[in-house]
Amino acid sequence: MKVGIIGASFAAEAYLPALRHVADVEVTAIASARLESARSTASDFGVAHAYDDWRAMLERHKLDLVCIATPTVTHAKMTLAALDSGAHVLCEKPTAMNASEARRMLTRAEELGRVHMIDHELRFNPTRMRIAQMIAEGDLGEIRHLNIANIGSSWADPSSRSKSDWWSLASQGGGRLGANGSHQVDLVRWWLGEVASVSGEALTMVPDRKDKHTGEPWKGTADDVANFTLAMKSGARANVFISAVAAHAMGNHTQIFGSKGTITLSDGDEKLWFAKAGAPLQAVSIDDPNAGLSGINDGIWNVSVVAALRELTAAIREARPLARGATFVDGLRNQLVLDAVKTSGQERRWIDLKEADYAAA
Repeated sequence: MKVGIIGASFAAEAYLPALRHVADVEVTAIASARLESARSTASDFGVAHAYDDWRAMLERHKLDLVCIATPTVTHAKMTLAALDSGAHVLCEKPTAMNASEARRMLTRAEELGRVHMIDHELRFNPTRMRIAQMIAEGDLGEIRHLNIANIGSSWADPSSRSKSDWWSLASQGGGRLGANGSHQVDLVRWWLGEVASVSGEALTMVPDRKDKHTGEPWKGTADDVANFTLAMKSGARANVFISAVAAHAMGNHTQIFGSKGTITLSDGDEKLWFAKAGAPLQAVSIDDPNAGLSGINDGIWNVSVVAALRELTAAIREARPLARGATFVDGLRNQLVLDAVKTSGQERRWIDLKEADYAAA
């Protein structure tokens, strides 16, 4: 299977180490906006071809799979071009700049019969899979409410980021809502089902910044804090709070409360705790067997990519839909929620997700 990658940074961190542990796969080419980055990554991982023009890569190679890890503003055009070139596609999150782009991506992939995946790799993390299983099997009873807090400090210092940092620019699709909130929305939907209504906001708390290299003043326009409440179709409520500008990083904490039990999970130790009503919490974590593979970088994100890519390539090889993982259908439905968070903040009201929009997905 011939694979091409667009975007060198995450490729070196996660995709390429993981693909070394996927059978019968050859990474043929890699493209990056900076040719030196593409060449350096290609050299490190034995990739034969490096480009600073992703369109040239697609034109010159017959690729079975294209993996896209680039700024959000480029996702739709790269995905559509890759699909039209004959490839199946793995696209990073957030899916796109808006639901309209996400819908075009899904429609084209379905028209062409391509396998499609959004890289919500935590669907392949054994601990989070255990949560999905416990909820589905009724261990927690009726889910009543869920809390997720993701508190970081990496954007707190106005001098911590470069002027060209796309993650801080709304025009490029940056911001914590897309970077982290997309993962949280995907997990909530996976565990609890679909969203009925959304209330929230995405804020830029520290807009006045200085380039970390030159000290030049610049404006951050993407959200560095996002918070939202999801009213689920089941009746449950999910509250999510995300910050990158706290003085102290507190990590990611998840709490799920049902009529018969409670779950807690912290990324500090990655231990899953469960208690039946009236009983104490007990550890029910599951280790990821891929964590011990050679060359895989630390962290659940990098480790989970191994299983995600194994499932994706198996689906392509066997000419079948994904058995698990987030498809472009999930990508569109997640994007509808992210768009609604922004609209809610702008209009200061609850946003009901339209049945027609979900039906189209």
